[in-house]
Amino acid sequence: MSLTPELRARMGAVDTTAIADADKSVRVIAPEVALRSAAAAMLGTAFTVRCDGDHFGVVRALEAAAPGDVLVIEGGRHPLAYAGEIFAKAAAAKGLAGIVLDGGYRDLGYVAGCPLPVYSTYVFPKTGTTRLLGELGATVTVGGTEISPGDIVFADENGVLVMDPATAEEVVTRAEQVAAVETKVLARIEEGAAIGELLNSAEHTAKLEAGEETGLRFTV
Repeated sequence: MSLTPELRARMGAVDTTAIADADKSVRVIAPEVALRSAAAAMLGTAFTVRCDGDHFGVVRALEAAAPGDVLVIEGGRHPLAYAGEIFAKAAAAKGLAGIVLDGGYRDLGYVAGCPLPVYSTYVFPKTGTTRLLGELGATVTVGGTEISPGDIVFADENGVLVMDPATAEEVVTRAEQVAAVETKVLARIEEGAAIGELLNSAEHTAKLEAGEETGLRFTV
């Protein structure tokens, strides 16, 4: 399933933690790929590019990506910057949803307040060459996570997730259920309930002690 307007709206109403609770197998980009911009919330389809010590592939990807895409860049293990202020402004002007880079970003004087979500592994002032084409549309590895073109990239202050479009609607439905339960739990806590009153703690403990299969869950 593609990232339809309806699915976008539904995903906008949950957060990455609800998705991660709903699908324990969801791909999570390593925390080393950290937020560099003012905006954290990001939702779009992956437009991938693999570079190797050269950032011309990023230029080509910026030209080829469509509005709503997240530019996902595998930069290899080179200590250099693959993008900065100019590329962030160009991506925003084109309507891209954000940038996720396994590599260096620079121009943090601008990017730190940038409304376009930008994530990178590190900050570095020096760029590489512009002599290699890079590989557009490849399955890349960013933050230890494989990302293919068209995958759904979803991020907020908690981190960056990658979802298979074919199962996204099913996962979002479960995430909505998770969020609904958590809303009830929070309301009960605000009313004065203790956490033990809201969980099957006693049952869970007994089954663990007996060596039985069990799971901790809310009982609201």
